[in-house]
Amino acid sequence: MTNPPVPGPTPLPLRPAAFPQPGRPAGPPSGRFALTPPGHPAEPLGYHRLARVSARHRWWRPVLGTLFLTVAYVLTAGLLYALVDAVGSARGYPEGPDGTVEFGPVTTTAVDLAMLAVAIPLVLLAVRWTGRRPAGTVSSVTGGLRRGWLGLCVLAALPVLAVTGGAMFLLSAEDGEPQRWAGWEVFGPALAVLVLLVPFQAAAEEYVFRGWLTQAVGAFARSPWTAVAPQAVLFAAAHGWGTPWGFADLVVFGAVAGLLTVRTGGLEAAIGLHAVNNLFAFAFAAAVADGLESDDTAADLPWQLVVVDLAGVALYAAAVLWLARRRRPARTAPAPLPPAPPPLPFVPAPLPPAPALLPPAPAGYARAPVPGSSVPRGVRTDVPDLPPGTPPSAFPSDDSARGPRWRPPVSTSNSPRRPVA
Repeated sequence: MTNPPVPGPTPLPLRPAAFPQPGRPAGPPSGRFALTPPGHPAEPLGYHRLARVSARHRWWRPVLGTLFLTVAYVLTAGLLYALVDAVGSARGYPEGPDGTVEFGPVTTTAVDLAMLAVAIPLVLLAVRWTGRRPAGTVSSVTGGLRRGWLGLCVLAALPVLAVTGGAMFLLSAEDGEPQRWAGWEVFGPALAVLVLLVPFQAAAEEYVFRGWLTQAVGAFARSPWTAVAPQAVLFAAAHGWGTPWGFADLVVFGAVAGLLTVRTGGLEAAIGLHAVNNLFAFAFAAAVADGLESDDTAADLPWQLVVVDLAGVALYAAAVLWLARRRRPARTAPAPLPPAPPPLPFVPAPLPPAPALLPPAPAGYARAPVPGSSVPRGVRTDVPDLPPGTPPSAFPSDDSARGPRWRPPVSTSNSPRRPVA
């Protein structure tokens, strides 16, 4: 048999409720401590929207980061070029028509590639410092570069771009002057330098255009097309103006790389395409005598080569999308979480009165204290002769000092008598 509940006052509710409380339905908190603060998206974020992944996002952070990245790269590249020119002049290298030191085609190409690669740490710094979010969020939605997925993209690009790059090399050789083999003494060191530096140069351009600029525009626009279009045009403009066909080729290249980045949730597909494309382009140029000394870029391509180049880009995009359907790489990141709410005030409920555990003592008798319990001084009703204030442990040793005690009655009819000594 269970005792009935003791009635007591109802505890005061805590509002707003950030945690489940008795008598309230369980569910996400609402009001001041809601999980999705005003101005932050509740749905998962695509790659182009990762500038808003931090709860500290503000509209001016992408603008400030773009300004910081531009100024920092100009200053860093200018200082490094000045340092390289000073070293070259000290070692007696000749100066070129533009006033820069001429180190030779291979060394000059290596310096140019290294200067572009400097942009990678600057982009990561801009993301971390001005964006107030993890630096890896510019690499992919998982917060870092997915090396396995990057390897698959590189493997998909190698056969496709090898065929289209070879076709472009043969077409350009037929239309121009006869080209001669540079020799292994030139091609071997040049190929080693290109294999070492071209991936970083291509990755740097992807981090700037498909990475930072796409996310900076995506902070204001939900549509991936709106986020991808500006960086594609700026990517083509950064290579200079050669022919309209060459400029259009670069715009389409940037747009396809940007859409693959959004579709796969990271820069891996764009880096694989760009790195393999540039590696074949530089390698074919290094194989020809004085090929690395040419100032021509992809912006100078005629329409015949543009058609072949875009065919290779389209085949690579189809291969990556097929791999993405089979591998299913992550495409979105969780919505941002708000800062932790302040601790709620604790309002303890009044305790109900304790129920009586023992029945009251008979009239004229006092209940003996429970061993180990405290008894107030001066309230020792079981020992009336003790002076007030005596502690509970001080009991009289003489039984005569104790109060009246109840004894059972002694029968005198049948009880045997003891002889009196």
